[in-house]
Amino acid sequence: MKKVFFVAIAILAAGLIFAFMPKSDSVAETTTTSAAAEGEINWMTWDEAVKANEKAPKKIFIDFYTDWCGWCKRMDATTFVDPAVVAYVNKNFYAVKFDAEQKEDVVFQGTTFKWQPGGRNGYHQLAFELLSGRLGYPSYVYLTPNYERILISPGYKQAPDLQKEMQFVSEDHYLSRTWEQFSTAN
Repeated sequence: MKKVFFVAIAILAAGLIFAFMPKSDSVAETTTTSAAAEGEINWMTWDEAVKANEKAPKKIFIDFYTDWCGWCKRMDATTFVDPAVVAYVNKNFYAVKFDAEQKEDVVFQGTTFKWQPGGRNGYHQLAFELLSGRLGYPSYVYLTPNYERILISPGYKQAPDLQKEMQFVSEDHYLSRTWEQFSTAN
């Protein structure tokens, strides 16, 4: 009986050790596809979204945030973990998480976008460009697969409000009416 008990403990210990081991590179490569299965938004970098869009065109949803933004953190803790939002984003968009104050350059369509000093902690030129200079956080930008801006949406959003906005974009309602017309009719 003691042998069975010790074998069971050894198996349990080995299982716990394996469960908490760091992931290998091959596992890390699959995290983007497993994120959707685990109930998380498949967040990408700007470059990853551009590459994915080249292979399979899809609309792009960009979450512009900063490290100091409390409402950005609240979006991450509430709206962006809502199962309906997660499923909708992963199905209909390439989702980009973009630090609007990041210092890393982004090269896109022959232009290098850089960090610029100014404001609270400076700003990134790509954020400035896509937000039309309105640098409030959180802010969201929706783009067509051809990188044409569809909508700029500032501020914290609860899950139903964000889903309505995403429906407006993903179902191409923006082609026939304004956001104001759509939001008051639905």
